[in-house]
Amino acid sequence: MTPIPRPLVDTAPIVIEGMSMPTPGLDAYAEPWRKPEHDDLAEMARTFFLKEVVPHAARLEQQGHPDREHYLKAGELGLLGLSVPEEYGGGGGDFTHEAVLLHEQTQTGEGSLGLAVHSGIVTGYLAAYGTEEQKRRWLPKLCSGEMIGAIGMTEPDGGSDVQAIRTRAVRTGDDFLVTGSKTFITNGYLADLLILAVKTDQSAKAHGISLLVCELDDAAPGFRRGRNLEKIGLHANDTAELFFDEFRVPAGNLLGGPDAENTGFYQLMQQLPQERLVIGVGAVGAMQRAVELATAYAKERTAFGKPLIGHQNTRMVLADCVTRTRVSRVFLDDCIVRHARGELDVATAAMAKLYLTEGQCEVVDRCLQIFGGYGYTTEYPIARMYADARVQKIYGGTNEIMKELIARAL
Repeated sequence: MTPIPRPLVDTAPIVIEGMSMPTPGLDAYAEPWRKPEHDDLAEMARTFFLKEVVPHAARLEQQGHPDREHYLKAGELGLLGLSVPEEYGGGGGDFTHEAVLLHEQTQTGEGSLGLAVHSGIVTGYLAAYGTEEQKRRWLPKLCSGEMIGAIGMTEPDGGSDVQAIRTRAVRTGDDFLVTGSKTFITNGYLADLLILAVKTDQSAKAHGISLLVCELDDAAPGFRRGRNLEKIGLHANDTAELFFDEFRVPAGNLLGGPDAENTGFYQLMQQLPQERLVIGVGAVGAMQRAVELATAYAKERTAFGKPLIGHQNTRMVLADCVTRTRVSRVFLDDCIVRHARGELDVATAAMAKLYLTEGQCEVVDRCLQIFGGYGYTTEYPIARMYADARVQKIYGGTNEIMKELIARAL
C-alpha cells in the first residue's frame, strides 16, 4: 500500500530558520514601493502570527472566533493601526504597511484575526473623517487592541446596494435612536466599536445615509448580537448578525461631526477603493501560498514511479498558476502605488477586486487538484484555502457589481 503522505506544516510559506522560501516565479520580483522598513515589519508580523496565533488554529476554528488576547498582543507589538498617525497611537505609516501585515497574515495561514476590517478599513474611516475628539477617543484603543472594530453595511434584504439600506436613525434631542439590523458583519461577534451605515433622511437614497460610530455593549438597551454565523470557510473569524431596536447613540458619535449628517454615502464611496484593495492583497497572498504548497507537494509526492513535478501536466498547471500569480502581484502593486498617491479610482479598484479574487479562486482550485484526494481533506491547508477563497468574490461588493462599476467607466 502506498503510504499516506503527511500534511505539510500549516504555516506556509515554508519556514526554514525563521525565513520564508521565495514564491516560485516571484523570487526575482521586488515590489516598487518596498523599503527595508517593510522587510522588518514583515519579519515581525510573520513571527507574531506563527508563534502567537497559528499554534491555536484548531481551537480557534472550533470556537468560531479569535481570542481578544491576540488583538492585545498585536497592539502591544505595534501591528495594529499601522497607517494611523502616531499622535493617535498608530504606527505613522501608510497603506503599504497595512498591505505587508495582511500579506504576512495570509502567507502564514492565520485566518482568525479580522485585521483587514479592524485596521485596513475601520481605522481608515476614523482617520479620514473623524473629528479631532473622535480620533483621540477611539483610535488609540483600536491601535492598542483594547477595542475591536467592525463596519456595518450589509442588511438581510440587501448587500451591495448600499443606497437601499433600511436601518434608520431618528434624531431625538442629543441622541439618535437606531432601528434595524445588519448581517454578515466581520468581527461582529467580538466588536466593541462599529461604524454603522444608517438612513437619517428616509426620503432620500444616497443623500440620506450617515455613518454613526457605535460603542457596543451587550447590556445596552436596544442592542442585541445575533448568531455568530456558521460559514463554509473562515471558520476561526467571527461573522455575526446585529440587531437594533431604538438603540441610543449620542449625536456626537456622528462620524465627522454634525455637519457630516447625510454624507455617509460619500464617505463610503471614498473608502471602498481601499477596502477592495485590502481584499486584493489577501487574494494575491493566497495565490502565492497555494503555489508554494502545491510546488512543494509536487516535489515530494510520487506517481507512476516519479515525483508529480516530473509529469508534464503538473508542470503545465503550476506554470499557469505562477504566471497568473506574477501578473496579479504586478497589478496589485501598481494599484498600491496609485493608492499611495491618492490616485486609485473606483473603476481600477473594482478591476483589482474582480481580477485578483477570480484569480485566487482559480489558482487555489487548480493547486488543490495537484493534491488529489488529500486536497479534499481539511487537515491539508490547501483544502481550507479553497473554502476560505469563495467569499472573496462576494464581500466588498460582489464581482458582478465590480463589472458594472468598470463598465460605467467605459
